[in-house]
Amino acid sequence: MAGAKETPRQKLISLMYLVFITMLALNVSKEVLDGFGQMFKKIQSSNVRLSDSNETYYKKIEVNAQEKEGKWIGHDRTAKQIRKEANEFYNYIQSTKDEITKSQRVEDPELENFRVMDKGEALDLIFFEANGVSEEGEKFIQMIMNFTGHVVQVFGSQYPQYIELVENRFYVGDQNNNVTNKDGVSQPWLDYQFGGMPLITSLAKLTMMQSDIRATEADMLNALLGKELEVESKVNEDNYITLLKTEKGAYYQGEVFDGSVILGRKGGAQNPNSVELTIDGNKLVESDYELIPGGVKLNVTTGAPGDHEIEGSLIFLNEGEESRISVKQSFPVISKPNAAVISADKMNVVYRGVSNPMTISIPGIAPAKVSASAPGLRKRSGSKYTMNPGKGREVVIRASGTLPDGQKISTNSKFRIKDIPRPTGTVRGETGNINIRKSGLEISTIGAVLEDFDFDIKLRTKSFKFKVPGQPTITVNGSKLNAKAKTALKRAKVGSTVQIFDVKVENPSNKNYKFKKVSPVMCDISG
Repeated sequence: MAGAKETPRQKLISLMYLVFITMLALNVSKEVLDGFGQMFKKIQSSNVRLSDSNETYYKKIEVNAQEKEGKWIGHDRTAKQIRKEANEFYNYIQSTKDEITKSQRVEDPELENFRVMDKGEALDLIFFEANGVSEEGEKFIQMIMNFTGHVVQVFGSQYPQYIELVENRFYVGDQNNNVTNKDGVSQPWLDYQFGGMPLITSLAKLTMMQSDIRATEADMLNALLGKELEVESKVNEDNYITLLKTEKGAYYQGEVFDGSVILGRKGGAQNPNSVELTIDGNKLVESDYELIPGGVKLNVTTGAPGDHEIEGSLIFLNEGEESRISVKQSFPVISKPNAAVISADKMNVVYRGVSNPMTISIPGIAPAKVSASAPGLRKRSGSKYTMNPGKGREVVIRASGTLPDGQKISTNSKFRIKDIPRPTGTVRGETGNINIRKSGLEISTIGAVLEDFDFDIKLRTKSFKFKVPGQPTITVNGSKLNAKAKTALKRAKVGSTVQIFDVKVENPSNKNYKFKKVSPVMCDISG
C-alpha cells in the first residue's frame, strides 16, 4: 500500500488556509468576502458528493462482511466505528454553522449575500468569554482531539502511515492548545483560527473541517477496500482503454471540473443477455438500444429540454445464474440555439397600464426549474410571463434556477417603468390639423391613437368637447357628435376652424388606467 502522501486536494486545502490567514490580516473588502463565499459554496457542494461516495463504499464493505465474512467482518466493524465518530463530529460542526447563521438566514435563506457576512460576533459568543475560551469552545477542541485520537486508535494501528496525515489535518496546537502566530507570540489555537473573524470566513473554515472529516473517511475506506479495488488482471494498452466519467453532461465557465479518468476493458467483456431500462419512466423497446460488450448502446431521441433519468438493470447470465447490474444515470438536454440574443442595454423598459409580455429563462436549465418573482409579474407557461407594473419608477425581477448538480443560481434585472405615451386625438382616423366638410365632420368618429407605441391598444372614447367659433363649448358623451354639436356645426362658416379637445379615452382591458391629456384636433371647414 502506498505511503500517506498529501493528495493535490489536500495541498489545495492547505493553500486555502494560508490564503485565509494572509487575507484576514488585511482590511477585508467586499470582493474578498465574495471570494470566501465562493469557496464556502464550492467546498459545501464537494462535501455532498464526497459523502455520497463514502456511503457507497460503506455499503460495499457491509455487503462483503455479510457475503464473504473473514477479514471483512473486522473491516466492517472498523468502518462503523469511524463512521459513528465522523458523523457525530460533522453534525456538531453543522449545528454550530446553523446557529451562527440563524439571523442571516432570515433575509438570506440560501446564504448567498456574502458581502454582508463581515461580522463574527455570533461565533465569538459561542467559542469565547471574558476570560478566554468558553466552555463550548473547549468542547469543540476536545471533540477534534477525540476524533483524531479515535481514528488513530482504530485505524492507525492497522495503517500507521496515515497517522501523521490525520494528525496534521486536525492539528489544534501544542499540549496547551496554543500556536505561534505571525508575530512570534503564543496564542490559543481557537482564538487564532476563529477569534474576531468575519462570519463568511468562519463558515468556510468550518466547512473545510467538515471536508477533512469526509476525506479522512475516504482514506480509511480506500485502505480497507485496497485489495478489493486492485485490478487483478494485467493492465496494459492491449486490454484497457481510458474512459472519462463525469458527474454531468456539461459544465459552466469557472465551475470545478470533477471528472474521473477510469479504465475500461477493450475486449472480453460479456454482452448483457437482456436489459430492463426506462427513460423518464417510459420502458425502452428493442429498437431503442443495441447490446454491446459490457453494456448497451442507446438509440433514442433526446426529448424536451431538461434532465432525463435512465433507470433499470443490465441482466447477465453466468452458468444459468442471473446477475443484475442496476442503472441509475441522467443526461441533460438543452434547447438548440436558433437565433442570436441581442439586447439594447439602455432599453430595459416596461409600461404601466398594459400587460408586458416577457420571456425569462436561464441557458442550460429547463423552464420548470426556473422561477422568477417581482411585483406585478405573473407566469403564463414555460418561460413566458406577463408584467403589469404598479407604482414607482423601477422594478427588479429576480430569476433563479437549479443546475443539474443541485446548485442554485440567481440573478436580478432592473427595468424602468414608464407611462403610456400621450394619446393623439383623431377625427375619422386623421390627426393634427385637417380639412373637412361639415357633412363629413357630422358623421365622423372622434377617437385617439397611441402613435409609435409598441402595444396595439384600441382606445375607447368616453367623451370630448366640441367648439365652433362664436358658439358655446359643447361636451359630448361617446365618440359621435350629438344633436347640440351638429346644430352648432351648421352655424360654422366656411374657412373657420372647429376645435375637438379634452378627449377622454379608456383602455377596455384596463379601465382604471388614467391616460395623459389627449392632444386636440383642429378641423378647418372646407364647405
